Amino acid sequence: MVRYVYAFTEGGREMAGLLGGKGANLAEMTRLGLPVPPGFTVTTEACRTFLTTGGEPAGLAREISDHLSRLEEAAGRRLGQPDDPLLLSVRSGARFSMPGMMETVLDVGLNDDSVLGLAKSSGNERFAWDSYRRLVQMFGSTVLGVDGALFEEAMAGLKRDRGAADDLGLDAADLAGLVEAYKELIRREAGESFPQSPAEQLQRAVLAVFRSWNGERARLYRRREHIPDDLGTAVNVQRMVFGNLGSDSGSGVAFTRDPATGRTGVYGDYLADAQGEDVVAGIRNTVPLEELGRLNPAAFDRLRDHMATLEAHYRDLCDIEFTVERGRLWMLQTRVGKRTAEAAFTIAAELADEGLITADEGLARVGGDGLARLMFPRFDTSAVGDPLAHGIPASPGAAVGAAVFDSAEAVRRAAAGEKVVLVREETTPDDLPGMVAAQAVLTSRGGKTSHAAVVARGMGKVCVCGAEEITVDLRRRRFTAGGTTVEEGTVVSVDGSEGAVYPGAAPLADSAVMRYFETGEHADGLVDAVARAMEHADGVRRLGVRANADTPGDAARARRFGAEGIGLCRTEHMFLGDRRQLVEAMILAGTDAQRDRALGALLPLQRRDFAGILEAMDGLPVTIRLLDPPLHEFLPDRTELAVRLAAAEAHGSPPSAHDAELLDAVNRMHEENPMLGLRGVRLGLVAPGLVAMQVRAIAEAVVERRRAGGDPRAEIMVPLIDTVEELRLVREEVERVLADVSAESGVGVECPIGTMIELPRAALTAGRIAEEARFFSFGTNDLTQTTWGFSRDDVEAAFFSAYLDKGIFKVSPFETIDREGVGRLVEIAVAEGRAARPGLKIGVCGEHGGDPESVHFFHSAGLDYVSCSPFRVPVARLEAGRAALPGTETGDGR
Repeated sequence: MVRYVYAFTEGGREMAGLLGGKGANLAEMTRLGLPVPPGFTVTTEACRTFLTTGGEPAGLAREISDHLSRLEEAAGRRLGQPDDPLLLSVRSGARFSMPGMMETVLDVGLNDDSVLGLAKSSGNERFAWDSYRRLVQMFGSTVLGVDGALFEEAMAGLKRDRGAADDLGLDAADLAGLVEAYKELIRREAGESFPQSPAEQLQRAVLAVFRSWNGERARLYRRREHIPDDLGTAVNVQRMVFGNLGSDSGSGVAFTRDPATGRTGVYGDYLADAQGEDVVAGIRNTVPLEELGRLNPAAFDRLRDHMATLEAHYRDLCDIEFTVERGRLWMLQTRVGKRTAEAAFTIAAELADEGLITADEGLARVGGDGLARLMFPRFDTSAVGDPLAHGIPASPGAAVGAAVFDSAEAVRRAAAGEKVVLVREETTPDDLPGMVAAQAVLTSRGGKTSHAAVVARGMGKVCVCGAEEITVDLRRRRFTAGGTTVEEGTVVSVDGSEGAVYPGAAPLADSAVMRYFETGEHADGLVDAVARAMEHADGVRRLGVRANADTPGDAARARRFGAEGIGLCRTEHMFLGDRRQLVEAMILAGTDAQRDRALGALLPLQRRDFAGILEAMDGLPVTIRLLDPPLHEFLPDRTELAVRLAAAEAHGSPPSAHDAELLDAVNRMHEENPMLGLRGVRLGLVAPGLVAMQVRAIAEAVVERRRAGGDPRAEIMVPLIDTVEELRLVREEVERVLADVSAESGVGVECPIGTMIELPRAALTAGRIAEEARFFSFGTNDLTQTTWGFSRDDVEAAFFSAYLDKGIFKVSPFETIDREGVGRLVEIAVAEGRAARPGLKIGVCGEHGGDPESVHFFHSAGLDYVSCSPFRVPVARLEAGRAALPGTETGDGR
């Protein structure tokens, strides 16, 4: 029989898949003897069953009732008992943290009778009515589907009538009236009354949390964070403890280290006379956690002891929620905290220094996505004036964009290609689409543990919270700071590292991490932490890392960034600019002699290019791809030529013979689908002299470098192979030219000849192709297009966003390798290629070579190297090291 409910005393953090992250960690804290209010967890299995069948799992109600009875027996009170009620919180708890994305219902058990008993037993009438209004509001919006804004409007109206700055300015009578107003809202909007039965409240709250797993904001968050849709959420039912009992009570969030920078110390927020949702919602500005030390030194000392216990136990940054109830500390939650990329590297290095984790574990906790963010520029603060405002630096980085004041406008403008900054008083989970669309988030309220801060950090978005100098006017769609008014659409700059907001577009400066990769300069502790991670990654990785580079400058930069060669040198990029005329002459040649003259003019130019690249990569392999695109791409646009000729005719001018000749060539070469037409190896086989010219240029560049004392290691790659016969014919021509150059120069020239595997047929016949190839390099961009039947330039804008929204794609197959389809072809080609030629060298040179998750796949598939753009080389090096560690996930390692 399936079991659906576990008491906190029965679980542990190793059960996170079943109990969810929150439930598993509550059980772990209970096991450690920390002061956790007792409770139980309804499992993710129960949620999955409910979502699959649409009904409550058989036996769940009985299990919940049994556990509730034990909770009541231990407390000496019953749920909703009229004279002294036991009250419960009902909270979500997924396997992976999804802050604010699902539902919570607090104070379950209150009704028109028990609220009076709570007022009497607590001796605090205002507290009782405040708790009741919270329950009615949460239950109404979460369980009954009433628009939460209606409750907020009622609260705001009451505060205006009473002249109250916040909810603390309302007395017991005000709150009792608000409860009645809320209940009337529910009757009007939901068509039913707020339930007075505590058992019904509990049962419906649990099912509402289950349903919230498939809520719009939860689905969007999972897509953004690549969390699977089939995990479901657990539900944690826990005895309520109250931070809103007066000045000797309160709630807070604490971090064992700064989640923005990774520095050690006391970090967090505290709010007296408040419940936990008040802290994260940002409805009142919190005070720094140290203030608790002044208000309640004993509770603060106990909290610091528990923080030290948890960090030592989890061996990582811990994010902790707590409540102080009339001076007594209660621990409500812990989890391994979300952090910025800067904090991830710093914490990993410091924990390794402290002996809490190994170097391998430290490497597993950082990731390529975070490293890429650290390489982004930051604001040059020496070149800007005074900021508009200061706030709390909640998530670092530099972002520039037009100020917008609601999520829908952020999404609209971003979809049109505009960069935006989302400005709010505070964010709620409903703002998630706008936060995803924005470059940065700016709020006038809240702290480092507010919703805006936590979600922005998790997404790697720039965020400044609690900028109290800013007054946000949502109705007029503007904000003011001092004497400055910023209207919607006005560009502002947000510095998430310093917590500052500047008018206009502030100038950017290179990051210290980028400077380290460029120069080797160790500027600060963060750079040292990054350097240590890179050194360890290089020490453990099996995958080599090369760069895609087409010029000596790009090759030199790639080498500084740690590239171990060039995996893709695109020769077509050498035919652009002034050289187009020579290509045109080759295409338009009417005789062999004309064609030979054009090719002869191109030869020294190509030779010079190759010599420069081989010099920059001296001693390292340089894989040079023969011409890949169709020749018509080097000719003027067909429509442009036709218009030029028509305009000349309309003006009575004689038409250009050259233009007419070019148009004739373009029409002759026109293809309906050139991606699948005369290109790659096909062009080399039918365009006389083209392959020979390119190979001679490569061979003569090798000779030039050898004579100069260099160590050139050129490799020749034939693109778009479909069949082994194509490769055999080209290989024979390549070898003839290499032999000719060797004989002419007296310098032996040997260049390994291989091919790109970028068509499904090539992958499926890799065993045959390997008979003629010394190496394979997967061109995953074209392999993805031809496997899926997509033309990337056409389909990404046409329907990819819809496919992502509908869940057909978890991520674009051009961003991360499609393991089931394209990846399967890669695995087949690797296995069959090496079976035919043991020791066959295999790499990848598509854009996937710099994608963290794809790098892990290429490691597991047995490739020898990945190749990517120069700026992605550090990312690939780091992820290749992480891929060599057992059980390491991709991303930021947290």
